[in-house]
Amino acid sequence: MTRSVIAVAVATAIAFAFANYIFYLLKLPAGNVELVFIEMTEMISTYMKVCLAAGIAISMPYLIYQFFAFVAPALTRKEKRYVYIILPWVTFMFLGGMAFAYFVLLPPALNILLTFGEGIATPQIRIGNYISLVTRILLITGLIFELPVVTTFLARLGVLSPKWLAGKRKAAILLSFVVAAIVTPTVDPVNQTLVAGTLIILFEMSIWLARVFQRREAPRIATAGASEN
Repeated sequence: MTRSVIAVAVATAIAFAFANYIFYLLKLPAGNVELVFIEMTEMISTYMKVCLAAGIAISMPYLIYQFFAFVAPALTRKEKRYVYIILPWVTFMFLGGMAFAYFVLLPPALNILLTFGEGIATPQIRIGNYISLVTRILLITGLIFELPVVTTFLARLGVLSPKWLAGKRKAAILLSFVVAAIVTPTVDPVNQTLVAGTLIILFEMSIWLARVFQRREAPRIATAGASEN
């Protein structure tokens, strides 16, 4: 826990050095929007939030490594090797999720939010509100993209099976649309369907990867379900 806090603190300190560039990148998906702040402390608090969010994003691979290190004593030597193999994919999928949100999800969603009611009122967007929305979507989407990695790891450990995952397909599809409605900042059905479709693809990818990397013995969940029946 202490090492994780230190990692976030160091990464946040590094983010301070590039704060202006980070703000520039976060504003790009909204185009030429002019952001304002209306409270004395709003800008400095937003500055801190941006650096903290960047610090969490930068240190995310290490945080996940620390989580695995915490549970490592309960793993065998072979299972520990899986952890080191999977860590680069944790980073790749997290960054991929953030890239998906940044390049695919945010531009059309922000355009709808900023142009809805155009001609009726002029948007004056508070920087605190804008940054909170954007950083939340980036981080949540990055975490959602970890689904295939996590399920592959659990399948390799024998905690779950592809058959068990496939049996949850209907629930996963329904949950995908619920999550899409929560994550997507607009009520636009196109954006929500785009997010839900991506989640469904990630789930199907999880099933396929679980089939490829599953442990070749009865998984614990499947065994527990059979004993209950």
